[in-house]
This record gives sequence, structure tokens and C-alpha cells, in this order.
Amino acid sequence: MTVDTFAVEAQTDAADTPDAALDSSSTTDAPSASATDSAVADTAVTDAPVDSPADDSDSASESGPVAAEKPKKAPAKKAAPKKTKTLELTLTVTGTADGEWKAELKQGNSYIAKNLLVAAAAVSRAAKELHEDLSGPIDEVIDAAREQQAAKVAALEAELEAARKALAELDD
Repeated sequence: MTVDTFAVEAQTDAADTPDAALDSSSTTDAPSASATDSAVADTAVTDAPVDSPADDSDSASESGPVAAEKPKKAPAKKAAPKKTKTLELTLTVTGTADGEWKAELKQGNSYIAKNLLVAAAAVSRAAKELHEDLSGPIDEVIDAAREQQAAKVAALEAELEAARKALAELDD
């Protein structure tokens, strides 16, 4: 709600004020309380905003200096935590009974590297670097393959020794 104030006009006999107020104001030359009351009576209350310097000074005295106050900004919203993009790679290391190790690297459904030969010692070192729980089972598999290869070498050496004896008998 805003208050419109008009300039105070000189009183006339045609005013809507009671005769008693006119009699008391005409007896003195100085403005009395009734003259002030008639000025207030001329004030109209409206709902429409009015741009007048008097309104600005009145509101400035009630709420403080307008020029010094800036409109308060709404507090900044906290940004949602940034979701880290995950990159999924699948490394598959396959060992055979012969001691051959192969590696494949897959991203999604496409292969980045396929059928790469890898040394058993490199597989063991990589497993130890990744996690202790991985290195135990992988080392067991590598040890079993090593024992199997040692048995195969022993069998081949025995066969080679038998073939040498057979060759020596033929020479005699």
C-alpha cells in the first residue's frame, strides 16, 4: 500500500471541515492542530504505486538508506558432486598346461589386444603388484605348470637316454 500526499492548499470557507475547526483557525494567524488535521484529511490512500521523492525519503527513513542496501542474492546452490566417468577394461590372462600364458585386453565388446604371449614370470610379478590375494592362486597355478613341465622334461630326457643306448648298440 502506498500513500499519496498532495501539497497543502490554503483553507477556504468551502472546505468540508466543521465550522468549529474554521472558527479556531481563523482566530489565530499560526497554523493550529486543526489546520494540520485538514492537511491529513487531504491525504489519499491508494493501492497504485506512485513515484515521488517524498515516498522515497519516507521509506528510506523507515528501512535505512536505500542506496547503501543492495538486493540480497539468493545463496548459491551447491553443485551436485561431479560423477567420475568410469572406464571399464577387462584384462584376461590365460595359462595352459604347457606353461604358455596369453593376455587379452577388452573394452566393452571390442578387443584392444588379443592373444599376446606373456611370460609366466611377468604374470606372477603383475599379480603381486595388483594384490596379494591375486598372487597366491596365480603362483600356485604357475608352480603346478612348472612341475608338469619338469616332469615332461624328465620323461623326454629318459626317452633321449634310451634312444642313445639303442644307437650305441647299433654301432657295436
